[in-house]
Amino acid sequence: MSKTEYWVHDLDPFLFQFTENFGIRYYGLAYALGFLAGIWLLHLFCKHGKAALTPEEQSLTITAIMVGVLLGGRLGYMFLYAWDDVIHRPWTIFQVWKGGMASHGGFIGVIVACGWVAKKLKIGFLQLGDILCPLVPPGILLGRIANFINGELWGKVSNVSWAVIFPQSAPFGTPIELIASRHPSQLYAAALEGLLLLIYSQWRFWRTGVLATPGRLTGEFLAIYAMVRIFGEQFRQPDASLILDLSRGSFYSIFLLMAGIFLILHSRKTA
Repeated sequence: MSKTEYWVHDLDPFLFQFTENFGIRYYGLAYALGFLAGIWLLHLFCKHGKAALTPEEQSLTITAIMVGVLLGGRLGYMFLYAWDDVIHRPWTIFQVWKGGMASHGGFIGVIVACGWVAKKLKIGFLQLGDILCPLVPPGILLGRIANFINGELWGKVSNVSWAVIFPQSAPFGTPIELIASRHPSQLYAAALEGLLLLIYSQWRFWRTGVLATPGRLTGEFLAIYAMVRIFGEQFRQPDASLILDLSRGSFYSIFLLMAGIFLILHSRKTA
Protein backbone atom coordinates (compact mmCIF):
# COMPACT_ATOMS: atom_id res chain seq x y z
CA MET A 1 0.00 0.00 0.00
CA SER A 2 1.16 3.51 -0.73
CA LYS A 3 1.27 6.08 2.05
CA THR A 4 -1.73 7.86 0.60
CA GLU A 5 -3.92 4.80 1.17
CA TYR A 6 -3.44 4.73 4.93
CA TRP A 7 -5.76 6.71 7.15
CA VAL A 8 -4.06 9.78 8.62
CA HIS A 9 -4.98 10.34 12.24
CA ASP A 10 -6.59 13.77 12.53
CA LEU A 11 -8.96 13.38 15.48
CA ASP A 12 -9.38 16.33 17.83
CA PRO A 13 -8.60 15.42 21.48
CA PHE A 14 -11.19 17.99 22.62
CA LEU A 15 -14.92 17.40 22.69
CA PHE A 16 -15.33 21.11 23.43
CA GLN A 17 -12.40 23.52 23.35
CA PHE A 18 -12.56 26.93 25.05
CA THR A 19 -8.93 28.04 24.77
CA GLU A 20 -5.82 26.59 23.18
CA ASN A 21 -5.12 24.27 26.12
CA PHE A 22 -8.40 24.26 28.02
CA GLY A 23 -11.61 22.42 27.30
CA ILE A 24 -13.40 19.11 27.72
CA ARG A 25 -11.04 16.41 26.51
CA TYR A 26 -12.08 12.92 25.50
CA TYR A 27 -9.45 11.57 27.90
CA GLY A 28 -11.07 13.26 30.88
CA LEU A 29 -14.49 12.21 29.63
CA ALA A 30 -13.27 8.60 29.45
CA TYR A 31 -12.33 8.72 33.13
CA ALA A 32 -15.68 10.25 34.08
CA LEU A 33 -17.66 7.67 32.11
CA GLY A 34 -15.49 4.87 33.47
CA PHE A 35 -16.26 5.93 37.04
CA LEU A 36 -19.97 6.24 36.24
CA ALA A 37 -19.93 2.72 34.80
CA GLY A 38 -18.28 1.50 38.00
CA ILE A 39 -20.93 3.21 40.13
CA TRP A 40 -23.72 1.63 38.07
CA LEU A 41 -22.18 -1.85 38.15
CA LEU A 42 -21.61 -1.76 41.92
CA HIS A 43 -25.20 -0.63 42.43
CA LEU A 44 -26.33 -3.51 40.21
CA PHE A 45 -24.24 -6.00 42.18
CA CYS A 46 -25.80 -4.87 45.46
CA LYS A 47 -29.30 -4.73 44.03
CA HIS A 48 -29.08 -8.37 42.95
CA GLY A 49 -27.51 -9.59 46.17
CA LYS A 50 -23.99 -10.11 44.82
CA ALA A 51 -22.57 -7.58 47.28
CA ALA A 52 -23.87 -6.50 50.68
CA LEU A 53 -23.07 -2.79 50.73
CA THR A 54 -25.39 0.00 51.81
CA PRO A 55 -25.69 3.08 49.54
CA GLU A 56 -23.37 4.95 51.90
CA GLU A 57 -20.82 2.13 51.77
CA GLN A 58 -21.06 2.05 47.98
CA SER A 59 -20.33 5.79 47.84
CA LEU A 60 -17.36 5.38 50.19
CA THR A 61 -16.01 2.51 48.12
CA ILE A 62 -16.33 4.28 44.77
CA THR A 63 -14.82 7.49 46.15
CA ALA A 64 -11.83 5.59 47.53
CA ILE A 65 -11.36 3.75 44.23
CA MET A 66 -11.53 7.02 42.27
CA VAL A 67 -8.84 8.56 44.48
CA GLY A 68 -6.77 5.38 44.20
CA VAL A 69 -6.98 5.33 40.41
CA LEU A 70 -6.16 9.02 39.97
CA LEU A 71 -3.36 9.25 42.53
CA GLY A 72 -1.96 5.83 41.73
CA GLY A 73 -2.12 6.41 38.00
CA ARG A 74 -0.35 9.76 38.21
CA LEU A 75 2.31 8.75 40.74
CA GLY A 76 2.79 5.46 38.92
CA TYR A 77 3.51 7.29 35.67
CA MET A 78 5.99 9.63 37.33
CA PHE A 79 7.87 6.97 39.28
CA LEU A 80 7.68 4.15 36.72
CA TYR A 81 8.07 6.10 33.48
CA ALA A 82 9.41 9.56 34.30
CA TRP A 83 11.86 9.03 37.16
CA ASP A 84 14.28 11.65 35.82
CA ASP A 85 11.54 14.26 36.07
CA VAL A 86 10.81 13.21 39.65
CA ILE A 87 14.49 13.67 40.56
CA HIS A 88 15.28 16.85 38.63
CA ARG A 89 11.85 18.49 38.20
CA PRO A 90 9.62 17.15 41.01
CA TRP A 91 7.04 19.89 40.44
CA THR A 92 6.04 18.16 37.21
CA ILE A 93 4.16 15.63 39.34
CA PHE A 94 1.49 18.29 39.76
CA GLN A 95 1.37 19.28 36.08
CA VAL A 96 -1.50 16.91 35.37
CA TRP A 97 -2.75 19.03 32.46
CA LYS A 98 0.25 17.80 30.47
CA GLY A 99 -0.99 14.21 30.76
CA GLY A 100 0.76 11.15 32.11
CA MET A 101 -1.09 8.26 33.75
CA ALA A 102 0.07 4.65 34.18
CA SER A 103 -2.34 1.73 34.40
CA HIS A 104 0.04 -0.23 36.63
CA GLY A 105 0.15 2.68 39.04
CA GLY A 106 -3.63 2.77 38.91
CA PHE A 107 -3.71 -0.90 39.92
CA ILE A 108 -1.50 -0.17 42.91
CA GLY A 109 -3.72 2.74 43.87
CA VAL A 110 -6.83 0.55 43.68
CA ILE A 111 -5.17 -2.14 45.82
CA VAL A 112 -4.31 0.43 48.49
CA ALA A 113 -7.84 1.89 48.34
CA CYS A 114 -9.34 -1.60 48.52
CA GLY A 115 -7.30 -2.36 51.65
CA TRP A 116 -8.45 0.85 53.30
CA VAL A 117 -12.12 0.25 52.44
CA ALA A 118 -11.95 -3.38 53.58
CA LYS A 119 -10.57 -2.31 56.94
CA LYS A 120 -13.04 0.56 57.24
CA LEU A 121 -16.08 -1.59 56.46
CA LYS A 122 -14.71 -4.74 58.12
CA ILE A 123 -14.92 -6.75 54.89
CA GLY A 124 -12.45 -9.37 53.73
CA PHE A 125 -9.80 -7.80 51.48
CA LEU A 126 -9.97 -10.54 48.84
CA GLN A 127 -13.76 -10.65 49.01
CA LEU A 128 -13.93 -6.93 48.30
CA GLY A 129 -11.32 -7.27 45.56
CA ASP A 130 -13.48 -9.83 43.76
CA ILE A 131 -16.39 -7.38 43.82
CA LEU A 132 -14.32 -4.46 42.55
CA CYS A 133 -12.41 -6.20 39.73
CA PRO A 134 -15.40 -6.30 37.35
CA LEU A 135 -15.78 -2.52 37.78
CA VAL A 136 -12.38 -1.79 36.24
CA PRO A 137 -12.59 -2.88 32.54
CA PRO A 138 -15.03 -0.19 31.36
CA GLY A 139 -12.56 2.48 32.44
CA ILE A 140 -9.67 0.70 30.72
CA LEU A 141 -11.71 0.28 27.54
CA LEU A 142 -12.69 3.95 27.40
CA GLY A 143 -9.22 5.11 28.39
CA ARG A 144 -7.56 3.19 25.57
CA ILE A 145 -10.05 4.56 23.07
CA ALA A 146 -9.20 8.04 24.38
CA ASN A 147 -5.50 7.24 23.85
CA PHE A 148 -6.33 6.55 20.20
CA ILE A 149 -8.32 9.76 19.86
CA ASN A 150 -5.39 11.67 21.38
CA GLY A 151 -3.03 10.06 18.87
CA GLU A 152 -0.69 8.91 21.66
CA LEU A 153 0.87 5.57 22.62
CA TRP A 154 0.95 4.58 18.96
CA GLY A 155 2.14 1.22 17.72
CA LYS A 156 5.23 0.00 15.94
CA VAL A 157 5.80 0.63 12.25
CA SER A 158 3.64 -1.68 10.14
CA ASN A 159 2.27 -2.08 6.63
CA VAL A 160 -0.89 -3.99 7.57
CA SER A 161 -3.94 -2.76 5.70
CA TRP A 162 -5.46 -1.20 8.83
CA ALA A 163 -2.29 0.66 9.83
CA VAL A 164 -2.62 4.35 10.72
CA ILE A 165 -0.36 7.31 10.09
CA PHE A 166 0.05 9.25 13.34
CA PRO A 167 1.49 12.69 12.51
CA GLN A 168 2.55 13.07 16.16
CA SER A 169 4.93 10.12 15.75
CA ALA A 170 7.26 12.19 13.54
CA PRO A 171 8.98 15.55 14.09
CA PHE A 172 6.68 18.54 13.59
CA GLY A 173 6.42 19.55 9.97
CA THR A 174 7.36 16.17 8.50
CA PRO A 175 5.44 15.61 5.23
CA ILE A 176 2.73 12.95 5.56
CA GLU A 177 4.25 10.87 2.78
CA LEU A 178 7.44 10.53 4.83
CA ILE A 179 5.73 9.40 8.04
CA ALA A 180 5.65 5.64 8.68
CA SER A 181 2.31 3.90 9.14
CA ARG A 182 1.86 2.13 12.46
CA HIS A 183 -0.25 -0.38 14.31
CA PRO A 184 -3.24 1.27 16.05
CA SER A 185 -2.07 -0.44 19.23
CA GLN A 186 -4.39 1.69 21.38
CA LEU A 187 -7.36 -0.11 19.81
CA TYR A 188 -5.73 -3.49 20.33
CA ALA A 189 -5.36 -2.60 24.00
CA ALA A 190 -8.98 -1.39 24.17
CA ALA A 191 -10.15 -4.76 22.82
CA LEU A 192 -7.86 -6.94 24.95
CA GLU A 193 -7.43 -5.06 28.22
CA GLY A 194 -10.90 -3.51 28.16
CA LEU A 195 -13.53 -5.40 26.20
CA LEU A 196 -12.16 -8.93 26.69
CA LEU A 197 -11.72 -8.45 30.43
CA LEU A 198 -15.13 -6.80 30.69
CA ILE A 199 -16.85 -9.78 29.09
CA TYR A 200 -14.81 -12.34 31.04
CA SER A 201 -15.13 -10.70 34.46
CA GLN A 202 -18.89 -10.14 34.09
CA TRP A 203 -19.38 -13.74 32.98
CA ARG A 204 -17.37 -15.10 35.91
CA PHE A 205 -19.10 -12.76 38.35
CA TRP A 206 -22.69 -13.46 37.30
CA ARG A 207 -22.67 -16.95 35.80
CA THR A 208 -20.25 -18.95 37.94
CA GLY A 209 -19.69 -19.55 41.63
CA VAL A 210 -16.32 -17.80 41.64
CA LEU A 211 -17.27 -15.54 44.57
CA ALA A 212 -17.36 -18.60 46.83
CA THR A 213 -13.55 -18.70 46.67
CA PRO A 214 -12.30 -15.23 47.71
CA GLY A 215 -9.35 -14.03 45.68
CA ARG A 216 -9.97 -16.31 42.70
CA LEU A 217 -11.59 -13.68 40.47
CA THR A 218 -9.03 -11.07 41.47
CA GLY A 219 -6.23 -13.49 40.62
CA GLU A 220 -7.74 -14.37 37.26
CA PHE A 221 -8.26 -10.71 36.48
CA LEU A 222 -4.66 -9.77 37.24
CA ALA A 223 -3.24 -12.76 35.38
CA ILE A 224 -5.33 -12.23 32.26
CA TYR A 225 -4.66 -8.50 32.22
CA ALA A 226 -0.94 -9.14 32.50
CA MET A 227 -0.92 -11.68 29.68
CA VAL A 228 -2.95 -9.59 27.23
CA ARG A 229 -0.91 -6.50 28.15
CA ILE A 230 2.34 -8.32 27.44
CA PHE A 231 0.89 -9.57 24.15
CA GLY A 232 -0.33 -6.11 23.18
CA GLU A 233 3.03 -4.56 24.03
CA GLN A 234 4.53 -6.48 21.10
CA PHE A 235 2.68 -4.10 18.77
CA ARG A 236 3.22 -0.90 20.75
CA GLN A 237 6.13 1.47 20.32
CA PRO A 238 7.90 1.68 23.70
CA ASP A 239 7.45 5.14 25.19
CA ALA A 240 10.30 4.77 27.69
CA SER A 241 13.65 3.00 27.91
CA LEU A 242 13.58 -0.80 28.05
CA ILE A 243 14.16 -2.91 31.16
CA LEU A 244 15.94 -6.22 30.50
CA ASP A 245 15.06 -5.82 26.82
CA LEU A 246 11.37 -5.60 27.73
CA SER A 247 9.08 -2.60 27.37
CA ARG A 248 8.14 -1.19 30.73
CA GLY A 249 4.53 -2.23 30.19
CA SER A 250 5.66 -5.85 29.73
CA PHE A 251 8.16 -5.75 32.59
CA TYR A 252 5.72 -4.35 35.15
CA SER A 253 3.02 -6.78 33.97
CA ILE A 254 5.21 -9.70 35.01
CA PHE A 255 4.63 -8.72 38.64
CA LEU A 256 0.87 -8.56 38.07
CA LEU A 257 1.03 -12.02 36.51
CA MET A 258 2.93 -13.38 39.51
CA ALA A 259 0.41 -11.80 41.90
CA GLY A 260 -2.49 -13.23 39.90
CA ILE A 261 -1.04 -16.74 39.90
CA PHE A 262 -0.37 -16.50 43.63
CA LEU A 263 -3.98 -15.48 44.34
CA ILE A 264 -5.36 -18.27 42.14
CA LEU A 265 -3.25 -20.88 43.95
CA HIS A 266 -4.09 -19.35 47.33
CA SER A 267 -7.82 -19.45 46.57
CA ARG A 268 -7.59 -23.16 45.71
CA LYS A 269 -5.97 -23.91 49.05
CA THR A 270 -8.68 -22.10 50.98
CA ALA A 271 -11.62 -23.44 48.91
